[in-house]
Amino acid sequence: MNTIESTRQVRVVRPKITLAMILCGVVGAAGIGAVSAATPDDESLSIAVKYDPQALSTQEGARVLYRKLVRAAEEVCPATSASPHLLSPSVVECRAQSVARAVFKINNPSLVAVYNTSTKHG
Repeated sequence: MNTIESTRQVRVVRPKITLAMILCGVVGAAGIGAVSAATPDDESLSIAVKYDPQALSTQEGARVLYRKLVRAAEEVCPATSASPHLLSPSVVECRAQSVARAVFKINNPSLVAVYNTSTKHG
């Protein structure tokens, strides 16, 4: 019996609002105009994360994919300081929005459960 393995991919994209906040601080009102001119389809700051949808049938598979999404968000929203442990609020928000958007696109209950558990603020 032949089994066909299917893989999918999701793009982890840097949110536009974060770009607006950064540009606002750097170049003022001109930055807002430049960001608003960017199209929503602009994926120059994105990374494709490949995954097997069948792996999401287990909690471990969902956790593995979640970790991949977090690592991809760290790449599209890099730390702005010399120390990766000192993150600006805009970088933290950029990463959070990138992961949330990817989880939403995948739309899998197991992945959503991992996301909700990982993002609880106590």
